[in-house]
Amino acid sequence: MSEQRARRYAELIKREISLILLGSVDDVRLKRFTLTRVEVTSDLKLVRVYLSFPGEAAEVAEKFEALQKAAKFIKNKLVGRIRIRYMPEILYFPDVFLEKASRVIDLLNQIEPQREESNPC
Repeated sequence: MSEQRARRYAELIKREISLILLGSVDDVRLKRFTLTRVEVTSDLKLVRVYLSFPGEAAEVAEKFEALQKAAKFIKNKLVGRIRIRYMPEILYFPDVFLEKASRVIDLLNQIEPQREESNPC
């Protein structure tokens, strides 16, 4: 399969999962999220969905539990929305990239005032 086709398929799944979570899932814990990326294997048998939820670690863990419980519902909704011969297995993972980026920005912001104090130009 072409890489371009896999990318298009990943974008389609990303959009549809977002719409399902926002419109069809009744659990309020799953309403605030950032779907950061979707990766599809070249044989279209496996989809990895990376999400980020706001909140403390305990809250995020609770939200991922709710997401795992809703996974079958989401997949069933996808079957009705996407016309494909075989619906792949969908796995959900926390995306810590946003947290790491935020931490790096915080560290850089802490360094900047120290740098200005030591270099009075």
